[in-house]
Amino acid sequence: MSFPELINRRHSVRSYKPDDVEPEKLLAVLEAAQLAPTAANRQPFQFIVTRTTGRESELRRIYDRQWFVQAPMVICACTVPAQAWVRRDGKSYADVDVAIAMDHLILAATELGLGTCWVAGFDPAAAKQVLGIPEDAEPVAFTPLGYPSDEPRPKRRKSLNDIVRYEQW
Repeated sequence: MSFPELINRRHSVRSYKPDDVEPEKLLAVLEAAQLAPTAANRQPFQFIVTRTTGRESELRRIYDRQWFVQAPMVICACTVPAQAWVRRDGKSYADVDVAIAMDHLILAATELGLGTCWVAGFDPAAAKQVLGIPEDAEPVAFTPLGYPSDEPRPKRRKSLNDIVRYEQW
């Protein structure tokens, strides 16, 4: 699949089949995240892969949507801010780095026929408690990972004229 086809095929999946994700596919999406570029190559992140079966009620404390636990697993992307590169003006790239890695993971999943949905509106305190995330780490995003049982809807995006400026603002 070409890159334009891949980015057009990727969509936020909110309905999953119960089929397990093959170990080699899970490994492939995690390796894609590992290969993501990061500031100063610090890779200031950790991914937590959690099987949903038998843990549905506690995982729904993190994000209370049925489709969130319908996939066979969810993946949490965390930053470890102390490991991140920081620009001279104090801007930490921890969140940027984990976002790039998560995007690589999501695109790799799409290429393999798997579905994902970027989840940011979760309860961070519940995530830390349920997943045992240490104090020096921060959960940034989640995604279910599984085979989609829905189809992509047309994408609604701003026009390029609304988001691109040339030479200066």
